Amino acid sequence: MFDKQLLSIPGVKKLIAKLSVLAVVQSIAIILEAVFLSQAMVLTWEQKKIAALTIPVLSFFVAFALRYLITRIENQITDKFASQASSQLKEQLLQKEFELGPAMVSNIGSGHMVTLALEGIDKVENYLNLILQKTINLAVIPWIILIYSFFVNWLSAVVMLLVFPVIILFMVILGLAAQAKSDRQYSGFKEMSNNFIDSMRGLKTLKLFGLSKRYGDNIYRVSENYRKSTMSVLKVALLSTFALDFFTTMSIAIVAVLLGVKLINGTVTLLPALIILILCPDYFLPVRDYGNDYHATLDGKNAMTDIHHILDLPSPTSQIKLHGFKNWTADSTLKVSDLNFSYDQKEDNISDANFNLKGFVNVGIVGRSGSGKSTLLNLLGGWLSPTNENGHLPFEVNGQKIDSLAQPEWQKHISYIPQDPYIFAGTIAQNIAFYKPDADMDAINAAIEKAGLERFVNSLPDKAATKIGEGGRGISGGQAQRIALARTLLDTQRTILLLDEPTAHLDIETEYQLKQTMVPIFKDHLVIFATHRLHWMNEMDYILVMEDGKIVEQGTQSELTKQNGAYKRLISEIRGDDNA
Repeated sequence: MFDKQLLSIPGVKKLIAKLSVLAVVQSIAIILEAVFLSQAMVLTWEQKKIAALTIPVLSFFVAFALRYLITRIENQITDKFASQASSQLKEQLLQKEFELGPAMVSNIGSGHMVTLALEGIDKVENYLNLILQKTINLAVIPWIILIYSFFVNWLSAVVMLLVFPVIILFMVILGLAAQAKSDRQYSGFKEMSNNFIDSMRGLKTLKLFGLSKRYGDNIYRVSENYRKSTMSVLKVALLSTFALDFFTTMSIAIVAVLLGVKLINGTVTLLPALIILILCPDYFLPVRDYGNDYHATLDGKNAMTDIHHILDLPSPTSQIKLHGFKNWTADSTLKVSDLNFSYDQKEDNISDANFNLKGFVNVGIVGRSGSGKSTLLNLLGGWLSPTNENGHLPFEVNGQKIDSLAQPEWQKHISYIPQDPYIFAGTIAQNIAFYKPDADMDAINAAIEKAGLERFVNSLPDKAATKIGEGGRGISGGQAQRIALARTLLDTQRTILLLDEPTAHLDIETEYQLKQTMVPIFKDHLVIFATHRLHWMNEMDYILVMEDGKIVEQGTQSELTKQNGAYKRLISEIRGDDNA
């Protein structure tokens, strides 16, 4: 249950030291509890006066209060640490997601990615909250109690010591079985998340082609598999809880019988026998707590493993640092010369791309599906690094030549809108502030107004506090895109807009309405818009036409329309002139 990757969390060693000291003090408080309570019981058995009970009883309550005060302190410091660590982990995950870009999200699955960033982080927080405190208590408290027990009655202490490894052995066996089943359950959960989100996104298309029932059956199958794996985990959890309770109860019973026989034989007095008998449940309590919480932390452990796996993925890097780039302005320039990129090192996906951009211009990238539009956009966003050889530097920003746009100075000025922005379960305000969670409501409302969401939001009873469902349930595709647009508008310092077919799944009427909102926002921005819907080219100052990873034509729309080339053929193909 305790994963060594926990030790890489900043501040965890300091927390372990604090918890260890508190566990030692708590162990002493537990022993004092047992001693004073036993003294009070012996005095009562001997029918002493009430005055004789005052000191033992008051001392017992002081030790009792100290014990639970320490528990409260442990809970508070672990809560604070878990909250801070999970927040930092979320920031790192979102930063890594932006560094790796859309390709990584596509490979992992946007449903699972957002589930990790939301539910997964909550599970990690719960894992950190439980695992550290339970592990330290298990490592400290039983052994201090055992050492004291040897001084009180060595034979009972030997029995306690011999039984402890048996309980640990059964915990390990059942824990391994639970881990295997939990791994299958977690895999099923990821599959279910991605299947559900993909099906929801393509529901209109599936219904159009009469495939919705087939995919509905697929969702049912995946959810049933997840239900069965969950029930398997619960069975093992119940079995392990029963085994722990059984063995600890049997152990306490053995010690009680042993002490009872010794009391009858007169080889032990009542006071030490009571002390051992009262300490025995507390001796086994940490291992029971550890075992009971093992299953509650498995999902958190799996989520943290997944998050660290993503964080360990190599990010695109640049060997030459971009200096002095403050923001994209009216005088900024970007020169791309002989840009090449290949996914498999065998066939170029982008080959010898050349173009120049200056100032606030709207640039359209058009071409058939698979022509390389998204790949070029990912290169310009710095989410992919060029595969140019012989030290060639394909980018030049404001006169400075660099090998890649995977530069923090460049990327922090980028806003990106994909064709499938993810909407998670939560309020509209939370969705808009997803990448800037510290934004106040004034800034969120301003973004809502600019994105054309004001009328829709004001029509809702709870305004921006209205909750929407996972994957955008309860809102239309156009509203989902406006929420994504509001996300980008929330940070007014970003002046580079990258759009990857943001209206691909919208009907013409919704797209037209969204277009009226988006076009005014293009002002004072460098806009690079990849799409196969050519009516957007009327809003573009410059157009790049792509075929098979190459820029085969470029220029203004009027220039390209006059040529009888690739752009003209693309227009004819989309209009269906050949079919006519």
